[in-house]
Amino acid sequence: MIDDGAAAPPFRILPRITERNRAFWIGGTEGELRIQRCQDCHVFLHPPTVICPACRSKRLEFEVVSGRATVFTFSVNYQPWMPGPELPYVVAIVVLDDAPAVRLTTNIINCDPDSVEIGMPVQVTFEQHDDVWIPLFEPVPERAAR
Repeated sequence: MIDDGAAAPPFRILPRITERNRAFWIGGTEGELRIQRCQDCHVFLHPPTVICPACRSKRLEFEVVSGRATVFTFSVNYQPWMPGPELPYVVAIVVLDDAPAVRLTTNIINCDPDSVEIGMPVQVTFEQHDDVWIPLFEPVPERAAR
């Protein structure tokens, strides 16, 4: 799913794209969340690296994951730290359902900040800025969550 960015904070500090992280940051062009995975021990790795810390393999590839996650922790920001972001907004750490060792720092969008809860099921959506597709998360619709 690709988000039009209407409910997300408009100000973003964009990452520097490198050969190591390119697949992660451009996955949104295809609506895909891509996470690096060791092809020998099958551990998911984030942020991307050059060697698997579990088995020391250099056989690392990006794989598409479902984009489903669970809110691990979050904070609702009410303070205008800089011009731009619409307040309040949620900064969260989510755990990916099919890569539970991976935690992503993100924003929860398309919902009332007061409705966000630890354990809430969420799904990825993307916000495009130039050549970067920022993975954000939104609540899973009730029907799909059951």
